[in-house]
Amino acid sequence: MQCSYFDDARCRSCTLMGMPYAAQLASKDERCHAALAEAASSVSWLGPVSGPESGFRNKAKLVVAGQPGSVTLGILDDSNRGVDLRACGLHEPGLQDLIPRVADLIDELRLDPYDVPARRGELKHVLLTRSPTGEVMLRFVLRSQRHLALLRSRLSVVTERLPEVAVISVNLQPVHQAILEGPTEIVLSESDALSMPVNGLVLHLRPNSFFQTNTAVAAALYLQAAEWVDRVQPADVLDLYCGVGGFALHAARSEGRTGRRVRGVELSPDAVASARRSAAELRERRPDVGSLVFEVGDATDSGILRSLPAGPDSLVIVNPPRRGIGPGLAAQIEDSRVGHLVYSSCNVESLARDLRALPSFVALEARLFDMFPQSSHHEVAVLLRRTTDRS
Repeated sequence: MQCSYFDDARCRSCTLMGMPYAAQLASKDERCHAALAEAASSVSWLGPVSGPESGFRNKAKLVVAGQPGSVTLGILDDSNRGVDLRACGLHEPGLQDLIPRVADLIDELRLDPYDVPARRGELKHVLLTRSPTGEVMLRFVLRSQRHLALLRSRLSVVTERLPEVAVISVNLQPVHQAILEGPTEIVLSESDALSMPVNGLVLHLRPNSFFQTNTAVAAALYLQAAEWVDRVQPADVLDLYCGVGGFALHAARSEGRTGRRVRGVELSPDAVASARRSAAELRERRPDVGSLVFEVGDATDSGILRSLPAGPDSLVIVNPPRRGIGPGLAAQIEDSRVGHLVYSSCNVESLARDLRALPSFVALEARLFDMFPQSSHHEVAVLLRRTTDRS
């Protein structure tokens, strides 16, 4: 991939830019093998999964700077001044086409960009998420509600200028810190969720829901987890940190065992509401799906694992933040009677630490999923089986 922003030293966010993509992929694969060499010494590595090296990002997280009527969309430089990156080649083609029109709309509406050095202004970020359907979610991150009435009054202008935008919201982030978004979300559009088709399932993303940055590679990750579930054939599946339900829905839909009980646990009420909507839609198409429930809860709550039926005929899926599941949850899994574990990680170092805390399990297979070309970021999924009975 060639990038004029990188060549001109305006943006160096892509730390692997200039390295041939095949070499990037091989380097990440070798790094993950080395990191897990001790904690998963007997693991069988499957070939890495990759997609396009450019035009893959379904999200754009853009800092707004500049002046009213002449904004920049991109990042901040070392002096906290805006660097315009509206033509960044990492974004999906549909986003590449949309971002300049969003900038023009912001200029037309005379929205006031937030000036970090001066600590004044309103519009901090623009967040875009694009579905394979071509529809887009647009979020304005504001310092206060000062522009809220203006955006509400000009909603028809937004939808006219940006017809692919299906969900529009305002997020309030009042503090002067490097925080992307705040706790308050105000939906302005009639629709409050973006439909995201993946492998024949439809996930529903509300404004603050998490979904992987790379749709094609995320779909491959879900299919890999479903293949492992099909192989294990558990009666009970517990999906911790389930988000909008991607892993749990794939596990419920997988073949070979009727009456499987699948349960997802997630801290975000909005994500759980989205997962429940997807589950209801799946049941309409697949009446043979067994029990499929989603609930709001903390994945580290000790009572959640204890509620899993006793016996080895169970599988737990974890997809935690970069910090990993940590010693507390690792100890709970180790002391449980869970038969298999699928661990999806975006940080191979915390993954290795957590696997060392699970001596009763052996890693069977692992695979790198390259969600983030041009950077050192990675996603690794591992299938583990219990070899020691803790009863």
